[in-house]
Amino acid sequence: MFGKTKAVLAAVVAAVAIAATPAAAQTKLKWAHVYEASEPFHKWSVWAAEEIKKRSHGKFEIEVFPASTLGKESDINQGLQLGTVDIIISGLSFAARTYPRIGVGYYPYTFRDADHLLAFAKSPLFKDMADGYRNKSGGIQITAMTYYGIRQTTSNRDFNDCAGMKGLKIRVPDVPAYLAMPKSCGANPAPIAFAEVYLALQNGTVEAQENPLTTIEAKKFYEVQKNIILTGHIVDSLATQVAPHVWNKLTPAEQAMFTEVMQQAAAGASNDIKKREGELAEEFKKKGLNVHTVDKSSFRDAVLKQVSFESLGYQKSDWEAIQAIK
Repeated sequence: MFGKTKAVLAAVVAAVAIAATPAAAQTKLKWAHVYEASEPFHKWSVWAAEEIKKRSHGKFEIEVFPASTLGKESDINQGLQLGTVDIIISGLSFAARTYPRIGVGYYPYTFRDADHLLAFAKSPLFKDMADGYRNKSGGIQITAMTYYGIRQTTSNRDFNDCAGMKGLKIRVPDVPAYLAMPKSCGANPAPIAFAEVYLALQNGTVEAQENPLTTIEAKKFYEVQKNIILTGHIVDSLATQVAPHVWNKLTPAEQAMFTEVMQQAAAGASNDIKKREGELAEEFKKKGLNVHTVDKSSFRDAVLKQVSFESLGYQKSDWEAIQAIK
């Protein structure tokens, strides 16, 4: 009888010990971004969070925070290193502050289109850059790249070439590469936080801004702008990034699972953006906006003449390698 009781007690102690192990504990993570809940970036981030929970049998509980609720884009990038956020989607222009080389795709007119950018994201060249960023940033892991859209210009002043931008008060992210085209054309750029752009356009603090058509729709910038000028100056992307304090604790199998799910989410969002982007020029015309196609050569030539790759921390050899990607 004593032996049986002892065996039962041992089994209970073993069960308690298993339940208390870290493998059985739930890990809660914060996934942050600055985009609206209506946008594909949020929808697919939520999908990824749910998929990771399902594939990990509930080990990882990820809450997604949209629309700058955990801070503006510079804040959430910093948060990866401070430990205040665990996962983000963000433009690599912020990563380039730590590792300038990875921002070369922001040099105006680098990519031909979405497919060119996505081919670069799968190339050995990009892997080398992502490895360099991880080493320089203390371990931030880029798991996936999402097509964000081709950046176009909206303005209350009409123009059709680079010279027409002279003196234009335009909101641009506070990143040198984004400033390159407006400055080269004599515009007056103003770095205003993304969440504050609509109000700045509405009250006349600035008279123009630049973003992909899908963002112009989501943020309702078309309500406070008269013209959309298809400058197409940057083919933009977002990087899914996992903080080192999270990534380094994952098993190799978990790292592979996180990467697979995040790449599936990135592909889904990219496809949604490409489809919607192709529909929007006509829809904006129906809303009463003037949509102008322009000869991009005057904008491109001004940038190439006035802004060197080295001045932005880029390597011309990387840019040339991107041009060769088919």
